[in-house]
Amino acid sequence: MEITKTVDGDKTVLALEGWLDTKTAPELGAAIDELGDDVQALELDFAKLEYVSSAGIRQIVAAHKKTGGRLVVRNVSPEVQEVFRLTGVGNRLNIV
Repeated sequence: MEITKTVDGDKTVLALEGWLDTKTAPELGAAIDELGDDVQALELDFAKLEYVSSAGIRQIVAAHKKTGGRLVVRNVSPEVQEVFRLTGVGNRLNIV
């Protein structure tokens, strides 16, 4: 998986490409930890994300908690959206 970080004012965008699974989920966790506790707004761009596993879901939920709910998830494919629906996490996230 590849993560591209972009900062625009107080908003940080992490664009993910590839698979967010057991092997790569720690990479997302590390990227989110690097933001520190002062992150005001976090956006995850899934335009090039092909797959997400339960390990990836855990990292997304952790990011949601870290930002106090100020997490936005964009460009979610139908396949990833279905995983969100099946796990119930889609109801907790701000998906646009």
